[in-house]
Amino acid sequence: MGKPQWLKIGLPNQEYGETKRILERLGITTVCKEAKCPNINECWGKGTATVMVLGDVCTRGCKFCNTKKAEKGREVDPSEPGRIAEAVKALGLRYIVITSVDRDDLADLGAEHFAKCISHVKAYAKVEVLTPDFQGRTNLVDIVCKAGPDVYGHNIETVKRLQKVVRDPRASYENSLKVLRYVSENYPRIITKSALMVGMGESEEEVKEALEDLRSVGVKAVAIGQYLQPTKNHYPVKEYVKPEQFKRYEEYAKKSGFDFVAAGPFVRSSYHASDVFLK
Repeated sequence: MGKPQWLKIGLPNQEYGETKRILERLGITTVCKEAKCPNINECWGKGTATVMVLGDVCTRGCKFCNTKKAEKGREVDPSEPGRIAEAVKALGLRYIVITSVDRDDLADLGAEHFAKCISHVKAYAKVEVLTPDFQGRTNLVDIVCKAGPDVYGHNIETVKRLQKVVRDPRASYENSLKVLRYVSENYPRIITKSALMVGMGESEEEVKEALEDLRSVGVKAVAIGQYLQPTKNHYPVKEYVKPEQFKRYEEYAKKSGFDFVAAGPFVRSSYHASDVFLK
């Protein structure tokens, strides 16, 4: 299936190169590269990035994701929180997104490391986290929230019907909603956020149902973007959703009560992330 005209990506600029040099010098892994994000030129060109902690090897095998996969991830690097803080200072960031691979092989699933990264960075910038589901263990969610992120993100990824088709069997729609509800109810000062991809074979009604489910658990910000197949071995694109359809999703989400909505072919969960906090 050929990509339509509206999915063409701009070329890198000078700022992109400087951001790339700083991140590589400090050994910072980014989801921008690992997930082959289509917005890498724009975001790096503005001197921003979404850092990925806890290594670049995921213990889950979602069919849409380009991240390396294994039963055991890389050894946790205790210097990583400090290096991320140094990158934030070097890039002059006022807002940063911290995400990670799934680490089901760790006793705390990586929660303490998330907290350390937040603590190191929050003196210099507002912090958004995009976490795994932590197997629905709310005591681990507490560890992250008590470190003081400004925004807590966790993605449902797709509509309810397609969860078992495209996500790892250990992930579930119910667990994702449980985590988001827990943060919303117990940490009301933290903005809750989620995202889903379209073009995977879902219907418009299923997308609307997912949006309603997110609002029902208190999610305040949502991002809706086009799924793009990383390689031919990944889950195939079923449809290139037209811009006017994204506009309909955006309008429906706003009517549903979300405080912030981003919807479009290139939108990802961390795209223009600081806009959520500023909104």
